[in-house]
Amino acid sequence: MPNNEDFDRIGLIALIRKEFKLPWNGLHGANHWARVLHHGKHIGRIRNADPLVVELFGLLHDSCRLNDGRDAGHGSRAAEFAHAINGDYFALTSLQLDYLCFALHYHSDGEVSTNTTIQTCWDADRLDLGRVGIVPSAQYLSQEATLFIDLAFAWSTQN
Repeated sequence: MPNNEDFDRIGLIALIRKEFKLPWNGLHGANHWARVLHHGKHIGRIRNADPLVVELFGLLHDSCRLNDGRDAGHGSRAAEFAHAINGDYFALTSLQLDYLCFALHYHSDGEVSTNTTIQTCWDADRLDLGRVGIVPSAQYLSQEATLFIDLAFAWSTQN
């Protein structure tokens, strides 16, 4: 079982790719996840969020989608998936797993959180809304994330 500093990224990505139901390079695929990871790492450093939880969120948050439209259950499926594979590809403490599963479950519900790690996860995903033509709203972002709205929007709308 990998430790927190050296989890099995390659194995986890291979598992996600094998299980992923949508186009790998589609709207909710690997390119989106890469931007979410990028945003999460930068905002997480500024906010002192848990970097492992933020990285796992970036990889897992849309991994259980069944379609690119309104898929109300994808967050809860992602949380169940993360819970099931904890200990195989990564080793989270119970608190880290709680944070990750909460962030996954509710990431599409438009909530905000006072928890630095959870909000950083949500910020990272919301900053990539430009890929669907939506400018992220500051009211759903941490103060630190609002600094990146314009840059993130420009990046997410590039081909």
